[in-house]
Formats: sequence, structure tokens, C-alpha cells
Amino acid sequence: MIIDFHTHIFPPHVRDNREDHVRRDPTFAEIYSDPKAKIATAEDVLATMDESGVDVSVALGFAWQDHEDIVRHNDYLLESAATSSGRIVPFTTITMADRRAEVEIERCAASGTRGIGELRPDNQGWDPETEGGARLAAVAARLGLVLLFHVTEPGDRSYPGRAGCALETFAGFARQHSNVKIVGAHLGGGLYAALADDAPPVFVDTAAQPFLYRGEAGREAFATVPADRLLFGSDFPLISQARQIGEIESAISAGDARDRILGRNARELLGL
Repeated sequence: MIIDFHTHIFPPHVRDNREDHVRRDPTFAEIYSDPKAKIATAEDVLATMDESGVDVSVALGFAWQDHEDIVRHNDYLLESAATSSGRIVPFTTITMADRRAEVEIERCAASGTRGIGELRPDNQGWDPETEGGARLAAVAARLGLVLLFHVTEPGDRSYPGRAGCALETFAGFARQHSNVKIVGAHLGGGLYAALADDAPPVFVDTAAQPFLYRGEAGREAFATVPADRLLFGSDFPLISQARQIGEIESAISAGDARDRILGRNARELLGL
């Protein structure tokens, strides 16, 4: 079973009314104001799964600032998953800056969400290492939900959507809440390379790896992560699922490690 742990789908109304959302949400504007920035729907991800041989895709929510935008997006993710015959696994989203966050998490969990993400606390104005993060961790642990954070690597390079959760903050949150299932997107911002033996034992995914760690740097980045902690994630539609599978297959020669990364780790983490 091949599982893509990091894809993005949006309700059609977001794609069809891009400019309205660009005006209203600064994070959406940063990433999607360029008309060339692709916005995918559930139908799009299912089609590319058929083409690339992916069995299951985790579909992530977006870090909207407005609660009503969050609810509408969550509804679409849950509905898309419910009609996908198990091929789409929904990760809904929240902002802990809003007092209604925990109620929304409870609602989504009752309707089938398996996790919360992609979380971008820096964009939404809350701190994972303080009270908001503690409340999030408590409800995630109680409901058995996975938390997936957009993690920003150290350094000063700039690109749309870079900000999300600083590596140091992410590592601090993970150490505080070792009872929660946690994933760091984008190789966890280089977590295992930067912290080595001091890294908290979280999962990290490969989303956007060809853009962040190219060629030999990509192979070196994979090598820093224990095989039982690495998840295939494409960041579709930013990168095709087929391309990211090819990156992993070219970098990981051992069959058991490759099988773990492409699906077994995700299957065990999600309880599929």
C-alpha cells in the first residue's frame, strides 16, 4: 500500500473565487495569489492517485484565520473522504487563536478526521509552547488524532509559504507532548539533521523535498531520518505524486526502508 501523507485539496468555491480569498486571508494570499499556483480538488487528487499508483492520500486542511473559512474547508474534506471509498483520509484544521477550536476538533473527529493539519501557528497568531498548544495536545491525545505541522527550516531563504512553525518551537512542543502523535512536514524543517540524537522521536514527511533539498542534498536529508520515522508526502499539487515517489525510490535502495517510507509507517500511524 502506497500512502501519500501530505496533499492539499480545496473546496471548488475557493478555486473559483481565488481573488476574494486572497483579499481576506494573508497566508492564502502569500501562497496562492499567483494565478499559476495550483489549487486542487478531491477529484484532482483521486485522478493523480490513479495515474501514480497511490492507494491512499491524506488530504490536509488550510490554516485560515477566519473560523467560518475553516469550517467550510473542514466540511469539504470530510465529505470528500466519506465518498472516496477510503482513498482520502481527512486531516481537518483549526486555529487555537479562536475559542471555538476545541469544539470544531470534536465535531470533525466525530465525522471521521484522523488528524489536524497542516498547522501554521505562526501565521495564525498562537504559540504551540503556551496555553493554546497545551489545549491542542490534550484534545489530540484524548481523541487519538495526529498533529501535522508546517515546520520552517533554519536559515534566511525566502519562498511563498515558508513561515509556519519554527523548528525550535516545533521541537519544544514535541518534547512537551511526547504522548501525542506528531508529524513535521518538509522533513521537519531538517529536524533530525539539526538536532541529531537530541531530536524528539516524531515523524517527518518528504513534502516539497525536491524544492527544499535537491539532488545529493535530498539523499543526504533522507539519510538523517530513521527509516521508521519518515513518511512519503508529495505536497500535491505543488509536486506530483509520481515525482516524489521517484525521488524516494532513487534515494532509498533498501527494500524494507523504502516500503516503510512509502506506506507502512503511515499505515501504522493512521491505524489503517
